[in-house]
Amino acid sequence: MSAGSSTLIKGLGLLRLLSQYPQGAPAAVFAKESGMPFSTVYRLLNTLTDAGYAEFDASTKHYRIGLAVFELSQKVSSARGYDGSVLPVLKTLSAATNESCLFSVRDGHETVTIQTVDGPEFRQTTDPGDRLALHVSSMGKAIMAALDEEEVEHLVTEMQFESRTEHTIVEPNRLMEQIAAGRSDGYVYQREEVDLGMNAIARAVIGPTGSVLGAVAIAAPLFRADRQQLLTHSQALAEATQRLAATLPTV
Repeated sequence: MSAGSSTLIKGLGLLRLLSQYPQGAPAAVFAKESGMPFSTVYRLLNTLTDAGYAEFDASTKHYRIGLAVFELSQKVSSARGYDGSVLPVLKTLSAATNESCLFSVRDGHETVTIQTVDGPEFRQTTDPGDRLALHVSSMGKAIMAALDEEEVEHLVTEMQFESRTEHTIVEPNRLMEQIAAGRSDGYVYQREEVDLGMNAIARAVIGPTGSVLGAVAIAAPLFRADRQQLLTHSQALAEATQRLAATLPTV
């Protein structure tokens, strides 16, 4: 790897780390979190600031993500049809179910949350831009359930299986059982694997050509809705995914 490529990778990694501190943080925090020398982090942060991908508050000495990143994200959202298609579908689904609804897409071994709509009585804990390992969320598992079996087996062999909560499934065999159930049932259910006290059901969005375009989830706190209560919304969930399958650009 060339020195230029190494620097670029470090800078992009730092940019992603910046996104985890929406209110900003000093350079020392990013040096500690990244494991890079303070001098390297300080130089990269200032380069990102000069390019508009980061901002520096002289009064607090904090760096935060810049508006250039928002500009890029909006262009990606528009190009992929997320801005005009996803939000109306989630709003309709949330109104019909009285629960929070989310849409995520796959990026390698992770899901990226694209849009969320909070339920009228309870806010879910995931925000647009959040990433989760595929094995953690109902949406990640629903996406895997819609993939070719050989591709899923390959993905599973590469997974690190880190726990997010004490209930996160980290055994390959149990994950494969969940995926198999998802193929059979048409949805995937998860309970407290992402956040304690929360459960969700998700269904993949499959385009006309068979490509997996993402997944939609209905999420609720357990004190409001358990598995059986969430399953009463399975038809509304299916209709939401069918609507998105017909409107999202295929990939």
